[in-house]
Amino acid sequence: MSHDLPGKHRMRLAVLTSGGDSAGMNAAVRAVVKAGIVKGWETYVVREGYEGLVRGNSVKISQHSPTKSVTTVPKSVQHNALVHNLRFGDGELLRSGEGDAAERSGGKNLKGRYIIRVGWDDVRGWMGEGGTLIGTARSAAFRTPEGRLTAAHNLIKEGIDALCVCGGDGSLTGADVFRAEWPSLVDQLRTKGEITEAQATAYAHLKIVGLVGSIDNDMCMTDMTIGAPTALQRICEAIDNINSTASSHSRAFVVEVMGRHCGWLALVAGVSAGADFIFIPERPPLGDPWEDEMCDAIGLASCSHRKEGKRKTIVIVAEGAHDAALKPIKAEYIKTVLTERLGLDTRVTQLGHVQRGGRPCAWDRILPTLQGVEAIKALMESTPETPSYMIGINQNKVIRVSLQEAVKMTKAVTTAIEARDWDKAMSLRDPEFAETLEGFSITSELGHNGYLPEEKRLRIAIIHMGAPAGGMNAATRAAVRYCLRKGHTPLAIHNGFKGLLDDHITELSWLSVDGWMARGGSELGTNRALPDIDLGGVAAKFQKHQFDAFFMIGGFEAFTSLLTLEAARQHYPSFHIPLVHLPATISNNVPVTDYSLGCDTSLNALVDACDAIKQSASASRNRVFVVETQGGKCGYIATMGALATGAVIVYTPEVGINLDMLRNDVHFLRNRYNLDQKGKAEGRLVLRNESASSVYTTDVITKILKEEGASLFDSRSASLGHTLQGGVPSPLDRARAVRLSLKAMEFIEKYAEQINKLPSTKRKAPRESAAVLTSQGSQIVATPVQDMVQHADMTNRRGIKTWWEGFQALAERMGGRSELAEES
Repeated sequence: MSHDLPGKHRMRLAVLTSGGDSAGMNAAVRAVVKAGIVKGWETYVVREGYEGLVRGNSVKISQHSPTKSVTTVPKSVQHNALVHNLRFGDGELLRSGEGDAAERSGGKNLKGRYIIRVGWDDVRGWMGEGGTLIGTARSAAFRTPEGRLTAAHNLIKEGIDALCVCGGDGSLTGADVFRAEWPSLVDQLRTKGEITEAQATAYAHLKIVGLVGSIDNDMCMTDMTIGAPTALQRICEAIDNINSTASSHSRAFVVEVMGRHCGWLALVAGVSAGADFIFIPERPPLGDPWEDEMCDAIGLASCSHRKEGKRKTIVIVAEGAHDAALKPIKAEYIKTVLTERLGLDTRVTQLGHVQRGGRPCAWDRILPTLQGVEAIKALMESTPETPSYMIGINQNKVIRVSLQEAVKMTKAVTTAIEARDWDKAMSLRDPEFAETLEGFSITSELGHNGYLPEEKRLRIAIIHMGAPAGGMNAATRAAVRYCLRKGHTPLAIHNGFKGLLDDHITELSWLSVDGWMARGGSELGTNRALPDIDLGGVAAKFQKHQFDAFFMIGGFEAFTSLLTLEAARQHYPSFHIPLVHLPATISNNVPVTDYSLGCDTSLNALVDACDAIKQSASASRNRVFVVETQGGKCGYIATMGALATGAVIVYTPEVGINLDMLRNDVHFLRNRYNLDQKGKAEGRLVLRNESASSVYTTDVITKILKEEGASLFDSRSASLGHTLQGGVPSPLDRARAVRLSLKAMEFIEKYAEQINKLPSTKRKAPRESAAVLTSQGSQIVATPVQDMVQHADMTNRRGIKTWWEGFQALAERMGGRSELAEES
């Protein structure tokens, strides 16, 4: 495929990162470059953000691809966009940091060059790198009209007519201003004679698109910004570590996190790490003075945490926190209050830029990849009449929104805070923000003032089912805390339905579940036994222990169990109570729901393992690793893992494996290794779901690749097995666990009240009272279990339709398979 497109000049795209750096920016640059090349664009990166646009290129070098001789690959792929734009030699300088070195072997550097053409291989290995390899800077020059005029001239000189900006609201505002001024800038350059009439005509329209890179998650009209999940993970890792020393010494810790105008990091970290008190800009403490409110919660009131017996105290404060009068609340002052009024041995930990650093987590690789691909589509469709778009995510879908509107709404939050209009500030955040704040209050506060009347208090049974999954314990903790706040009795069933039949049931306390947020696995114990091992016995135990509601946390086994219990209501009156299932499985195979607890933790475990494996593969230069993942007959982990790790081939049960597919994969790998620079071949990953094929096993595929690779590449296998169940649950799984669990409790209360209003002799639960809590976009929907069946492939234990089903092809396109798999 030729990279020439109709028109008077070639389509050329530049991508830059601006403002603060955030994990995932490199993944975004990689995705934009690769997606642009596939579409036939020439791709460039701009070093040092907008400052690089202003500086431009003062040094010219001959740029040509070292792959001009491609006779080693079939003619059918010799002229496609990938081969034509394979590499231009500066990727290694950008990644190694040698670009500005005064002297280096070969004499090549990037001095005097800020707008640099890059190819497919120039951005390889970037996905797992933190920060931004192309650099970022806050440019005073670009803020001036003269600076933007120079930047426009530099773009036109390089023949660039499309710009992708990854940065925060200030950076995206600059992009929108630049595009709005573009016609006048072109006219000025033409009038001055700095560009020709032909250039003025050819570059009359600048295409611009924005990707939001911000660890604060402070941009409106998108549910998540690039870098926020990794920053949250860094914070929770730090607090998890602080917790152990806090408990050992019975100390209090005040942890300051980033967030000048947005409290998302402090809020979600507070929920995920089990903090005692938080301070965020959008909703300051309402107590007057707030010091009394904090001290009552932690250690003065009769129902405070310390008087309950808690040995540790964690207070999280956002850097932009303030009181109701907008007076800043600082960590050192909080420490003074805790020390002087409560007598606590208190320390301050300021996490600072640690929050920005390190390798991006799985979601900070997947999200920028999906958004980068959408950014190219938006640029392809851009016209002078269309607005500048920002690529975001909403309702679990990648979307385009007006960049100008998104920035305007984001600034409105700051305005509302300055006006002390807290309700408006909260309303401008996404709906989950307010729910998360409420969830924090419910799970952190200890008090009896919320008790329901005696007749409305319930005995709620909690059971874990299936394989362990990250977030199970966090969900249980949230349920227990809610129960105790309302006066319900939380009953833990240990070891699943087998434990129920053996009466292994205990009542949980507020303090007993305090440390469960960061614990992986299942504290209650779990197995795959279903209630039909002794349905009559299970019903008898329901009656014996007087269950008023039954809360199941688990995967497809829990879904199947819910179907069984609901169907058995016609025979067993004790099942006429609210029955609710919270999906928790690393396979993410429960139908209808977008996410199950544990799947994010599992993806992070896979990324960690594959990063290490790929390191080994790359060190061996010409080695392909076939990595087997768990997932049952659902390809979610393998597919999303391929997007997150840069795997070049992925095998899933949904697509399967056949001989023609394997033949094409061998051709692809041969072509790909033939195009590598001699002595610099790349190690590559192939991901295979454990149930992708009963014939073409991981061992068989590994042997086929080894045999067919001959002198080009070697092959090894690795089975990740139960390591994918993860250790410490990810913050996203913890936060989801709290939100889902509290929704489950609300569901139970609603239907218990309806059922209990009926005479005991005629008590019959409605079909809607047996439901699965499904995550649909940003909404949590209680879906009746009978309605779920039509969306379920009961034989293969997965949903019939999934939101991620097209991502296998995308992952392979990002790896180059779609371009190079043609047979010779």
